[in-house]
Amino acid sequence: MEFSLFFPENVSENNTLNSECINDLSIEFLLDALTENKNERIVLSNLMSEICPDPEVIRYRGGVFEDFYYHKELRTAMEELIPRLADLRDIERFQKDQEGSALWSLVNRLREIDEYVNCITSLKSTLEKIDIQSDGMKRLREYVTKIDRDSGFDELRADMDETFEKVRKLRSITIGVNLDELLRPKTAGIVSLNDTEFRDSGLMRRFMKFVDKKELNEGVNLGEKSQFHPANPSTSRLEFGAVVGTGFTNDLRAETTAATGSDSISNAIRKPVTDIMKKTVSDIKSTLKRYVNISGYALINLMPEILFYVRWAELIEKINASGMPVCKAEIKDCKERYCSVKELYNIKLAIKKVNGEDINIITNDIDFNDEHRIFILTGPNRGGKTIFTQAVGFTFLLAQWGVYVPASKAVLSPVDNIFTHFPADENETVDLGRLGEESKRLSEIFDTATDKSLLLLNESLATTSVAEGLFIAKDVVMAMRYLGVRAVFNTHMHDLARSLDEFNAAEGKSSVESIITGVHDGERSFKVSIDPPQGVSYAKDIAVKYGVTYDIIKGKIDKKSG
Repeated sequence: MEFSLFFPENVSENNTLNSECINDLSIEFLLDALTENKNERIVLSNLMSEICPDPEVIRYRGGVFEDFYYHKELRTAMEELIPRLADLRDIERFQKDQEGSALWSLVNRLREIDEYVNCITSLKSTLEKIDIQSDGMKRLREYVTKIDRDSGFDELRADMDETFEKVRKLRSITIGVNLDELLRPKTAGIVSLNDTEFRDSGLMRRFMKFVDKKELNEGVNLGEKSQFHPANPSTSRLEFGAVVGTGFTNDLRAETTAATGSDSISNAIRKPVTDIMKKTVSDIKSTLKRYVNISGYALINLMPEILFYVRWAELIEKINASGMPVCKAEIKDCKERYCSVKELYNIKLAIKKVNGEDINIITNDIDFNDEHRIFILTGPNRGGKTIFTQAVGFTFLLAQWGVYVPASKAVLSPVDNIFTHFPADENETVDLGRLGEESKRLSEIFDTATDKSLLLLNESLATTSVAEGLFIAKDVVMAMRYLGVRAVFNTHMHDLARSLDEFNAAEGKSSVESIITGVHDGERSFKVSIDPPQGVSYAKDIAVKYGVTYDIIKGKIDKKSG
């Protein structure tokens, strides 16, 4: 396995989030907050669509993230490295283009190696200056130091400079062009390669003079004309200046290609130039063979991971600067199925606050343990149920990505995957109906989920009658208890939360508890607490606040009548 900042050596366990989870947890919203760059979004999206349950991997990532978070100079240096790695990747792709001539490909291969050496040298210098603490970053420092030490970069640079010098001596090419009867270029050929630039600015003037005086050469090889730019004998060692044949072929023209950036003239001279410079090409190949051990370019594969840590460290720093707590999650063994989070909040709200919105963010605590692992969450509409449900999912996601979580303290056992069940899209329910589609998706979740999974249900089964929805919902809760998952079931069905005794008397490994979003004096507080469902009392509080009880309305009517 290649070197990685996401995985320790010989460890690569990862699970993929399904499309429903990615949509329900608003991964696109997070990507918007991380970057506006389309290419960066693609790279980050690929990494953020996966979740790793391995505590060793999560701790490894968490250490790397902390180095990026606490060392701004590291982020700056790495951000400068990212476009250089991108250029290196593009050059590497160019080498695979079969249209490039041997000479042009090798020259770009030299550019590639030169930039690779620069990246290694720059990264080594940065990591030596910073007091990095994580195993991942220490391994990276050792890795680049070993490359620098074992690859003979000083000797390589000397060889590359010498080879580049040979190539750079080519300053101009003398070309002969055949014309058709309308004076359009028909075919072209090389007359000579020169180590000086062509400086005669009177070419068109002389051409017109020849035409006016009918001074056309008949049957004469232009390569032999002394007034034509002559071959330069001073470069004979490199074979520059040699005359290329006495006639022109008819197969020198070529189509322009975007991959190589070539044009018709470049294509016309490609093969002749390469043929002339066989010795130089051979020299370059010999140089490259001596350094074949550095052709892996492992740094290119680090670019997505570096980008991930840089962008997330920047965002978490902004959230913390806005006054919201962030912390590193303490990771426990998966088998414990434990979670305790203090002052939890939804990172989406924090991002909106960072972006200038005036938001009063309410924090909450949640604990998954032997006493309660399945929460049935009830409360009024727009009372914060969905925000809280998402917040639980974000906590596990960020923690298992290695990123600081939106809370003041978090201790958790990783989940092997997160499954969400939010209301079905109307466009997806044409064949089965909404209840059928929701039931089908719930069944599919249980096909895959394990006792180490996290289930987040948001107003599930709310599209049918209360009686029908409650019937199915009870079976779903019983199944979750039997499986042993951790779950939050956000629902409007208060009778579901009143069935705790029935649920907990059944066979299973996860106890069920009722939690509510709070309302005080008719005001939604968005605080979540362990309590039985309030039901009508919520409606009564709101009815009193807005004056829609029978007694209040009757009083208003009587007052108007009187």
